Amino acid sequence: MFFIDTIFRWVLLLICAGLMAGCATQPNGPVRADALHLPSPQAFRTWTPAQQLTWLAVSFPGKKPTQYQLAQRQGREGVQADAQSALSMLRQSVYIPADQLGALKFSWYVPELITGADMGVREADDSPVRLVLAFEGDRSKFSARNAMLNELVRSLTHEEMPYATLMYVWCNHRPVESVIVNPRTDRIQKIVVESGPQKLQRWLDYERDIRADFEKAFGEAPGPLVAIGLMTDSDNTRTNTRAWYGNVQLLQSSTKP
Repeated sequence: MFFIDTIFRWVLLLICAGLMAGCATQPNGPVRADALHLPSPQAFRTWTPAQQLTWLAVSFPGKKPTQYQLAQRQGREGVQADAQSALSMLRQSVYIPADQLGALKFSWYVPELITGADMGVREADDSPVRLVLAFEGDRSKFSARNAMLNELVRSLTHEEMPYATLMYVWCNHRPVESVIVNPRTDRIQKIVVESGPQKLQRWLDYERDIRADFEKAFGEAPGPLVAIGLMTDSDNTRTNTRAWYGNVQLLQSSTKP
């Protein structure tokens, strides 16, 4: 019974944090690079808080969902996330070929950290904010353990688990730019972009090189980007947390790798 419960928790986390590679084939279809019509050649795709309803809200069996709603904070419009011992996400399907991956811009506002949270410990793996990217790739490279998890995910959901999932997170204590390997599988890696309480209670803006960050975290070149997610969770620590997310923008690469 303990083994079954542990495996179920692994699969649930993979579905939640991994976004599911199959989400690139939602009924509305993927957002392909050649289908985007934007005024600036460098502006690849932007999601504003006002477009929140175009994101897919994803809840999970046995978990109280995080509540997401439009709200202003310090004069800026954002998506407010409220988690009361909760876990769910907002997900956006895309399809960005690897050779067109450029920068990712995003912003968030965090009033306070989650006491007792530690993203390197599975029993305390909560965060007030996560920006999550899911990638396709060659699953024949999976270790035996990851291949088993993939088969389990496929049998339960009829979808493959992502080849790789990269998260940008705010950690309680680990150094900025450090990489946290997910305690359940090394196919989920977290890059700490903010740490500690020093920059709480203000809007923070980031621009990240997707390719460089993927190579740093996984030691290989990325495949196509197939999904983006926002996730605020507090189910492991059974606490309450609140945060805001601003615009999310993908910038097209100006050069081929």
